[in-house]
Amino acid sequence: MYKRLFTPPNNKSFFLFGPRGTGKTTWLKTHFKDAIYLDFLRPDLYQRLLGSENRLEEYIPSDYSGWVVLDEVQKIPNLLDEVHRLIEERKDLFFVLTGSSARKLRRSNVNLLAGRALQYHLFPLTVRETGGDFVLEQALRYGMLPSVFSEENPKHYLQAYIQTYLEQEVQQEGLTRNIGAFSRFLEVASFSQGESLNISEVAREANINRKVAENYFTILEDLLIAYRLPVFSKRAKRKLTQHRKFYLFDTGVYYHVRPKGVLDSPEELEGVCLESLVLQEIRAMNAYRDWGYSLSFWRTATGVEVDIVCYGENGFYAIEVKRNRQVSGKHLSGLKSFREDYPQVTPYLLYGGEDVLEVDGVKVIPVVTFLQGMERHLMPGREG
Repeated sequence: MYKRLFTPPNNKSFFLFGPRGTGKTTWLKTHFKDAIYLDFLRPDLYQRLLGSENRLEEYIPSDYSGWVVLDEVQKIPNLLDEVHRLIEERKDLFFVLTGSSARKLRRSNVNLLAGRALQYHLFPLTVRETGGDFVLEQALRYGMLPSVFSEENPKHYLQAYIQTYLEQEVQQEGLTRNIGAFSRFLEVASFSQGESLNISEVAREANINRKVAENYFTILEDLLIAYRLPVFSKRAKRKLTQHRKFYLFDTGVYYHVRPKGVLDSPEELEGVCLESLVLQEIRAMNAYRDWGYSLSFWRTATGVEVDIVCYGENGFYAIEVKRNRQVSGKHLSGLKSFREDYPQVTPYLLYGGEDVLEVDGVKVIPVVTFLQGMERHLMPGREG
């Protein structure tokens, strides 16, 4: 078991969101060993409280003080009204409210506790968390979910994980009536990983209506297994693309969702995985360490692009990710164009070589070196 970087607040209720398999339950049982623990995946508990949310207090002795964990709270969204009441009336109670789906909470107009509970997100493992167990080639193929580091056959685990989401989260929650169409859509959508998302094209390839495709993308985001990266457009000097980029949340999930054949280029697939892994790591560290960066990408209407832009009070960075072991001028072109428009930026080219270089004012860093020392590169002066 790996020590996670996420640190809970002291004496303050909080939500902890994250996809299934990111280790929420393991983390909770490690940090809140003495807490009252209620798991709403238990059918008996779910049935008893559904529609009778005021019974929650029956599980909390009147003389109890401390933490109460409500695991998968989105199963009974109206329970949050009762949690709100208990927070107000019993000042010695603190709640941890976990969820692997934000869909019901967002769409039911339920009480999100009006600031009485902070909101956090748990991601797949980071490079720093895995320490000496991190192997780049393994991460590109199997991702960073905790179980892939302990499973004898991570490929089978990921295949089962994907099927679990299709059956349990999508079908059983009634999010779509046609699980076959959704499964076909998911495979087609995987080809958009790291690309500007064209929903009409995905709908056509998946043989579904465009509105259905848009709904399916929303389902993926609500289940926290996909997200869309916006375009960086502050003080834009050029005409930019309007489409966001699409990513599944973990490289291993992406790799095993995407259909592969003999005509697929291993180099292209590895390049997409590498970019996805770097962004995956930045998202997690940005959240855990409270760096405060807004994350985006930059792409002009003529196709000039920078993979990742980190912008905030603590810095301004443009990052291009290439799998190549050698650096050429074409690899630097997007960063140079971006720097022309934003001379304040610090540009990084991450590549598959071994040497730290500086070429035409661009810092060229091996991908693994960057991943292992991300704080040093994105938050200089705040390492540790």
